[in-house]
Amino acid sequence: MSHSYEPAARQAWQWLETVARFSETRDPDREGVTRRCATPEHRDVLEALGGWMRELGMAVRMDNGANLIGRHASATPGARTLLLGSHQDTVPHGGKYDGILGVILPLALIKYLQDHAIELPFHIDVVAFSDEEGTRFSSTLLGSKVLAGSFDDAMLEASDDDGVTLREALEAFGCRPERIAEDRYAPEEVLAFLEVHIEQGPQLELEDLPVGVVSAITGIERHRLTIQGLAGHAGTVPMHVRQDALVGAAEVIRQVDTLCRETDDLVGVVGKIENAPNGVNVIPQTTTLSIELRSPRDEIRRKARDTLLERIDSALTASRLGFDHALTYEQSAVQCSAWLSEELQGAVRDSGLPPRVLFSGAGHDGLAMRSLCDIGMLFLRCEGGISHHPGEAIEPEDLTAAVEVLVHVCHRLAKRHAAV
Repeated sequence: MSHSYEPAARQAWQWLETVARFSETRDPDREGVTRRCATPEHRDVLEALGGWMRELGMAVRMDNGANLIGRHASATPGARTLLLGSHQDTVPHGGKYDGILGVILPLALIKYLQDHAIELPFHIDVVAFSDEEGTRFSSTLLGSKVLAGSFDDAMLEASDDDGVTLREALEAFGCRPERIAEDRYAPEEVLAFLEVHIEQGPQLELEDLPVGVVSAITGIERHRLTIQGLAGHAGTVPMHVRQDALVGAAEVIRQVDTLCRETDDLVGVVGKIENAPNGVNVIPQTTTLSIELRSPRDEIRRKARDTLLERIDSALTASRLGFDHALTYEQSAVQCSAWLSEELQGAVRDSGLPPRVLFSGAGHDGLAMRSLCDIGMLFLRCEGGISHHPGEAIEPEDLTAAVEVLVHVCHRLAKRHAAV
């Protein structure tokens, strides 16, 4: 690996350390980073990013969805645009790298291109999306939906815990939400969208690899299941005649875990439980569970759903328990574009590394951007696979590897462009 990539990587590390301080929490290493859409911390991040972009000679603007966009312009007439970026917002007490890494590393790429006077036949727009996590307004993928043209104006009426609507927050932030539709990119002007993100899992670390190429972004579905039993005195009702809703819930949890363990490319969790009457000496009458299933292949996820519901029905019926079920959320999987994934794998090989292809079990801005253009993702190794937690950590050397891969991707896309 060439040492010429290290200055850009060192700069990326310094930038990451700086932006971590723009948080509602005071100590990002212990309390994590909390940064929500259209807040003072969001403004501070955009001011810092905008300043660094201008120092790199980029043209900078904020759109009406509070996305910050910096353009590294090509001298080629009629050039298309390669979009690079990720989200600036975090979950409460999140880590220092989820999201923002995918903004900072593209800026390090621009630094490398500038330092080495490399001209490209396409523009590069680096985007800091305003809101992917949905922490403040439950408005998942807000920023990327604006660029992709799939933003629903009804989202503007969503309110935060203080009753402030998204519309009001954006207006106070200097945006004109009534003009969001004008901020959409034209598909014919876009070459592709590429996002760099920490893996949020342990696979790259287990295989001692700094980067990996993403094949797909997982599909997700969520269910609410309410089990109906019969309350009674826990000291007087014999065990063999009880209709204990919580015991039924334990069987449901076992069924979810068993199904996911026996099915390739499927993960799931029962993440939330509500129990009633919830007394120390009362047999539970109703227990409500959340069930989530994820897979990069929708056919696997949907087949698993059918199997799971059949098993749940059989198990609860045998225990003389009833249940109500509702599908509360469903997001189809998104496949990364084959040609862009191939170029990413080639760029990894160009960097002297073996290409590892894996799918993302988490959602990303590419879910929205896929309706605009072809998408690709590059994962960066993270320590222990930890994310959404103050313990999020990366290695500085991996930043060097990622910068090199991004440079090789640009060279490959330039050759591809010349061949068209």
